[in-house]
Amino acid sequence: MNLVILNRQRTKKINTRRLRQMLLVVLEKLEVSEAELGISLVNAREMAKINREFLQHTGSTDVITFDHSEPGQPKPRGGVPLHGELFICVEDAMQQAQEFGTAWQSEVVRYAVHGVLHLLGYDDLKPDLRRAMKREENRLVRWLEKSFLLAELAGDSKMVA
Repeated sequence: MNLVILNRQRTKKINTRRLRQMLLVVLEKLEVSEAELGISLVNAREMAKINREFLQHTGSTDVITFDHSEPGQPKPRGGVPLHGELFICVEDAMQQAQEFGTAWQSEVVRYAVHGVLHLLGYDDLKPDLRRAMKREENRLVRWLEKSFLLAELAGDSKMVA
């Protein structure tokens, strides 16, 4: 498992080691045996730039997922590696947390789970697929909230390889 988390924003200090632990457990729970996954925690300005450059969308967004696996390769079950990159906007997480009455740490975790689910083949473009993805996302986030103290994400901002 190669999971690298970079904190490239200064809005919040984030314990990337703890986030990495959480995501490794999620990957194990999802039966992903191999992964090459990079996660960058960014500010709204950088996210807007990525959104414009790669998706031709205006403004920031919560999470952007890039699947770097080979086209046509089966999704990562039974030894096929997960290969991708996630960009998570911490400022958007803070805004969404305020809107939904949650903690920003919970939103960051939700975005990471959402991105991993995309890499596993989940889609949210059609209503029925979006509902299935949201159910799985909610299940995993609830499970993480029971297994970890998400408030522990506030803290150290070191890179973890």
